[in-house]
Amino acid sequence: MNLSRLASFAAAGALALTVAAPATAAPLPATGTPVWSGLDARDYSGPIGAPGTLIAKTALDRSVSLPAAGQAYRILYASKDVHGKRAVSTGAIFLPRKAAPAKGYPMIAWAHGTTGLGDDCAPSAQPRSDRDVKYLDHWLDQGYAVVSTDYAGLGTPGLMSYLSGQVEARSVVDSVIAARRSGLPLQNKWAIVGQSQGAGAALNAARRATALSKGSGLDYRGVVATGTPANIEHLVWQAGPSFPPIVLPAQLNAYAAYILAGFTDARADLHPERILTARGKKVIAMARTLCYPEMSSAVTGEHINAWFSRPIESIPGVQAALVDYMATPYSGYDRPIFMGQGLLDTDVPAVSAGSLYAQMLAAGQPVEFHVYPAQDHSGTVLASMKDSTPFVKRIMR
Repeated sequence: MNLSRLASFAAAGALALTVAAPATAAPLPATGTPVWSGLDARDYSGPIGAPGTLIAKTALDRSVSLPAAGQAYRILYASKDVHGKRAVSTGAIFLPRKAAPAKGYPMIAWAHGTTGLGDDCAPSAQPRSDRDVKYLDHWLDQGYAVVSTDYAGLGTPGLMSYLSGQVEARSVVDSVIAARRSGLPLQNKWAIVGQSQGAGAALNAARRATALSKGSGLDYRGVVATGTPANIEHLVWQAGPSFPPIVLPAQLNAYAAYILAGFTDARADLHPERILTARGKKVIAMARTLCYPEMSSAVTGEHINAWFSRPIESIPGVQAALVDYMATPYSGYDRPIFMGQGLLDTDVPAVSAGSLYAQMLAAGQPVEFHVYPAQDHSGTVLASMKDSTPFVKRIMR
């Protein structure tokens, strides 16, 4: 099967699987008041510098730290936005409780999943989910420092470009460069770990890591990605007044709204807003500010096709633009890749990540694919640790 047909198959399969997905789910905890740890960068207008420049560092408030962290910091650093212009991002650095090795702690760059696009949704300013606490604490207990980007535009000026591979890749790589310039005991060896939105970010960063970190002294070793969104762009461009023909689960509606908000901001030159109905424009406006729990609630029961007055594909050049904006690379990797996928995942159905794995194999990439039959989108994160832990240990030698 050629790669274009494989991508189309993935898109059709993803929709087919979501038809069977439950329309309702347990309510998510409400987003709390952000804790900026004395470093509120929402309106930052000072000097930025080259990508990876560390602009500010402060102790992270204990309420948004991790139990296994001996020290934790909130940072502000330089990166680039979706238009290639200088931008800033915030993030967090967590150090293990055990003493640093002589050369410093090896680093894991954590690429987080969907939290929303509004500034209040920045992970470094909110308590982590119970799952993420267990997962990140595990890596700290293994002796790795964790560097966690918020992505440019999330808690900083501009809109976070949801699922933009180039922006998320830069945010991840630049966070590690900045961390190494923080004066903390960190060595140059590092790997990337990401889930969901963060899995796409992790793979995009992995594909570009060597090039983006050139001259920084960093030694990139490999990537772990679970619940990876892939070939979704081939489904997105089909949306319109007659597609999708069903009501999707709330989380998928929220993801769709975030994609449209990010793409509309990134490609204003295409004027995507002209194919939106009044309801569609209202949903996109909400997506720009509401965090994931609130956005999911706001679009529960929504018919996505009611957001459009015309098909997305009626916009000239939109298919290529979507591929450029959000495609997950399947070739060009120079370090090992670990992919984990739950078969009960209805957020990112297995056919999505599976199609990417097939594309990678066809392209001769250094990838291994681990399937967890009894796990859903979230459960795969912790279930994969038994396999990803020795993988990371091996590549970091």
